[in-house]
Amino acid sequence: MPIFLLVIQNYAGKVLKVFLAFFLLLTLTFPVYSQVGFHLINGKKKSRIPFELVNNLPLVKVNVNGTGLSFILDTGVKSTILFGTESNSILKIETTSPVKIHGLGPDGFIWAKKSEKNTIKIGNAIDEEHVLFAIFDVSLNFSARMGVPIDGVLGSEFFKNFIVKIDYISRMITIYDPVGFSVPKSKKWKEVPLNLVSDKPYIDLTISSEKSQRMLTLLVDSGSSDVLWLFDEDDFIKEAPKNYFQDFLGLGFSGNIYGKRSRIPKLSLGEFNLNNVSTSFPEDESTTSARRVNNRSGSVGGGFLRRFTVIFDYGRSRALFKRNRNFSSPFYYNMSGLTLEQSGTAILISDKSLSVVPRYIVVDVRDHSPAQLAGVEKYDEILSINGRPNYDYKLYELSELFSSKEEKKITLEIKRGERDMKIKFYLKKMF
Repeated sequence: MPIFLLVIQNYAGKVLKVFLAFFLLLTLTFPVYSQVGFHLINGKKKSRIPFELVNNLPLVKVNVNGTGLSFILDTGVKSTILFGTESNSILKIETTSPVKIHGLGPDGFIWAKKSEKNTIKIGNAIDEEHVLFAIFDVSLNFSARMGVPIDGVLGSEFFKNFIVKIDYISRMITIYDPVGFSVPKSKKWKEVPLNLVSDKPYIDLTISSEKSQRMLTLLVDSGSSDVLWLFDEDDFIKEAPKNYFQDFLGLGFSGNIYGKRSRIPKLSLGEFNLNNVSTSFPEDESTTSARRVNNRSGSVGGGFLRRFTVIFDYGRSRALFKRNRNFSSPFYYNMSGLTLEQSGTAILISDKSLSVVPRYIVVDVRDHSPAQLAGVEKYDEILSINGRPNYDYKLYELSELFSSKEEKKITLEIKRGERDMKIKFYLKKMF
């Protein structure tokens, strides 16, 4: 074999090795963003999306196949989920065979139908081949519990191709094209690693009890109203003196979630320390699917996130936090013991005119709570609150009222069967 051929082969081999090493360096160094899914239209580099904050949950306007809807932006689920309509023709969706969606709640899962090739638009971001899951179970009614229309959930798939900044003070979401995005230089920002499991983000936070301090892995769940959920009581819950009470924690995909409410001494994200933190411990049967994630100890929700401006960068597996003016706000919870639901509407006749107003119904009364001790019962209809008719309040505003200040006087006019009555009580802390 001629010598020059040997030289060429050796040279080619060296080039190949250099190329492979360079390619490997690229894959290890540069972030990985999906090439399918959501993208910004018309070459835009960013888009600003206003949101409404209801019970610590960000609600955004989403266009599904040309129809405007209201969705929760929820990092705690992976896929887009559509609620409560059989009107497939209106939304122009075509569904396939049923599938199981696992979620929080005692039933473990709920049935949904998969739908492909949908056009989803939010702000200047669009996905024209979007997969969503439609849930037609009428018992899953987030709108009734929130008092505002909730048509679905926009999950973590929305975050994959963007840098997403959520400003809870201005109530503005800004999405950026990752190319050319620069990390804020201010030292006020704290960068933390994100561990993505099934496209859901997890972070490590330090939890302190009276006896110990340890690092726990928690799901970042913008679709949860609470501050902190922990799966194990460990040395946080005690009977003497009793430092907890049983409560309704929320509505999950597979039913109502109950558990214990208490407080923990400290929750820390680097140098950001939150003290005397309201914490929930859901019942085991409601969190079976969540416990399957290795090392997961619970979640932080909207009650935690609203104290920061947060930047999610899934491609680089990181998040940045900057404290805002909510950071030092006290941690409140519902001190009335009432869970209300909007149950249809009523016709209000006044000054020879007709108007449609919401009906608020008591769907749960916590044992030994101020409302129960005063005589409020399940299925009572709330007609007025502190002298104002019920329709003067949005349902989430009543939740804020019931969580506002200990010893605040609450006067309810209620309807029970054919009887109208007034009931008075004072908000009281349980621990």
